[in-house]
Amino acid sequence: MQLQDAVVVVTGAGSGIGAALARRAAAEGAAAVVVSDRDGAAAERVAGEVGGTADATDVTDEAAVAALVERTVAAHGRVDLFCSNAGVFSGGGIETDTAVWEQVFAVNVLAHVYAARAVLPSMLERGSGHLLNVASAAGLLTTPGDAPYTVTKHGAVALAEWLAVTYGDRGIGVSCVCPLGVSTPLLMDPLEQGRSAAAVVAASGRVITPEDVAQSVVEGLADERFLILPHPEVATYWAQKAAEPERWLAGVRRLVRSTSG
Repeated sequence: MQLQDAVVVVTGAGSGIGAALARRAAAEGAAAVVVSDRDGAAAERVAGEVGGTADATDVTDEAAVAALVERTVAAHGRVDLFCSNAGVFSGGGIETDTAVWEQVFAVNVLAHVYAARAVLPSMLERGSGHLLNVASAAGLLTTPGDAPYTVTKHGAVALAEWLAVTYGDRGIGVSCVCPLGVSTPLLMDPLEQGRSAAAVVAASGRVITPEDVAQSVVEGLADERFLILPHPEVATYWAQKAAEPERWLAGVRRLVRSTSG
């Protein structure tokens, strides 16, 4: 998957990783970049920077996501790469209100489902296209202090795996991005507030920039990688978890204790 001459849609692109992906797509010579965000003004700002098209879309609204894809296909003839990027934290445990669980699930999992439903028919008709789902290292590991985020990011990874198995032989590429800490408001705001989940993430590895993530994505797409790990150490942690889960869980508990003092 090369970004040059591609028609690219990025959700949650008004800031953070989404904005970095939109900027990088434009820098790589994309034919068109659609900058989608629930915050229409933020989408307009980024679209103005990259010479793209702004689109105010709530990714938890399936009809709105379908309309986003329809508008893009009508304007540009196709979608080559759909970057399903929007995501939210909750900062709570199992006691978190059910309505919050449902909202986090809607953004972190169902938004990926809606994107796939909307864009796959035209991709399958052409026999080409790529889905890029931005998940988190939490989807392979865990985020202590945030049960809804952990559970839904596991779901996002599982969905990406299912899509790759189901459509990989029909010309559809699927990639899942799983970074640790990234210097976006999603991490930095709760970190400043002293939330335990953010403190554990920050202590688990180097906090990188959204531009670092975009670089990893460009490299991963070029290599047709399913799992894109901006923090390579996540692969080691994941392997340790699989090999010795009890030892890994004990290590995470130690990390939590060390950051809560």
